[in-house]
Formats: sequence, structure tokens, C-alpha cells
Amino acid sequence: MTAVSQPASTEPRHPRFDAILFDCDGVLVDSEPLVNRLIWEMLTELGINISQEDSIKRFLGKAIREELDAIAEMRGAPLPPNWLSTFHARRNVLLEAEVEAVPHIAHAIDVLSRLGLPMAVASGADRTKVELQLNRTGLIEHFRPTDVRIFSATEVERSKPAPDVYLLAASSLGVSPSRCLVIEDSPTGVTAGHAAGMTVLAYAGRNAPGPLIAAGATRTFTDMRELPDLLA
Repeated sequence: MTAVSQPASTEPRHPRFDAILFDCDGVLVDSEPLVNRLIWEMLTELGINISQEDSIKRFLGKAIREELDAIAEMRGAPLPPNWLSTFHARRNVLLEAEVEAVPHIAHAIDVLSRLGLPMAVASGADRTKVELQLNRTGLIEHFRPTDVRIFSATEVERSKPAPDVYLLAASSLGVSPSRCLVIEDSPTGVTAGHAAGMTVLAYAGRNAPGPLIAAGATRTFTDMRELPDLLA
């Protein structure tokens, strides 16, 4: 008797998701305090009178390259021609020396990898910064090959809160945006993931949960060890 071949299963690997997309700063690496401090220092050097707390609120999760006009307006004068390149240089030195992985994120990624879902980085920062931080912390090994697993503001026209980098990641992975889970930590990033039509979980390790929920997060959590159970 001839065996009848069974059709390939069309069941998804997870009931709700086909890919997991991680923001980088504040989710994979604990860079926000370092970079926010540097931004405040450089604003102060420009003669801008702003508290460190207000500086964080104003620029958290945003690409500085898209905020230059706003900074010039705050200063009341054009920025020095080399201000952005100086910022990038000082930032890179700082991160290379001091940035660390977010506590327990490597464990969370290891557990999530058993789901068999593709995982990628979708950052609002420039690619140089993303790869520098992932290399320093060793997390880059979780996102090989890097050409299809790391997406940044370098590759898109608009940075977060626009959804461009998340839509690029979904398209490159061949996954519907509605089947993507985003892990974010800032209202700016949550807004981007929500605008892309994705489900967003927000890590509130450093930021208040209220604004994250208001921006569109499905729920918040404060310890990366909780993340795998949230997908169970």
C-alpha cells in the first residue's frame, strides 16, 4: 500500500508571533545613562541652560542627528559645524569604555531562541553605535548573520518614533508586521513599534511604566528574566 504524503504543517512556530525584534539602547545594552549624560554635558557646553532631568525627557530614545535644528533653536544660534561629529566621537569612546549589557538579557535571549523564531535588532541609533555596543557586550553573537539581523537608523529615512526601522526589519525577515513582537524601553520606541502594527512589550527597568503604556505598549516588565514567560 502506497503511503500518502502529509502536507507540510502550516502552523506558526508561536501562536501569535513569527519574529522578535529588539530595540538596542536600554533593551540590550544599558547605554542610556551614559549617552544621556553626554548629551546634557554637550548641551551645557553650548551654553544651553537645561537640567539633566529635562535633557533626558527631551531626547530619550531619539536620534540626535534628527534633533540638530531643535538644539540650535534651544541655543539661539547655529551649532558649530563639527558638533555632530564631535558628539559621535565622544559617544563612541565613552561606550567602548563603559557600556554593559542590560542585566539578564543574554539569558532571556538564550531561552527565547528555543522558540525557533528569528530575532533581530531594530534600533533608532546609527549602525556604528549599534555594532560597537553589541560587539563590546558579546551580544552580537545572538544576531548572526549581521547583515540580515541588525537594522538601524542608518538604513532608513526616518528614525523612531517613525515605524520605518521596524517595517524594514519585518520586510527583510519576510514576516508580517502584525506577527512581530517588539521589545522596547522608551515612549519614542514604543510609538514606533505600535505605529508599525506590531505588539510591543516595554522593559521599564529605568523608565516609568505609565508613559510606555500610553505610547502603545501591551504591558511592561522590570526584569529581563520575566520576558520568556511573557511569551509562553
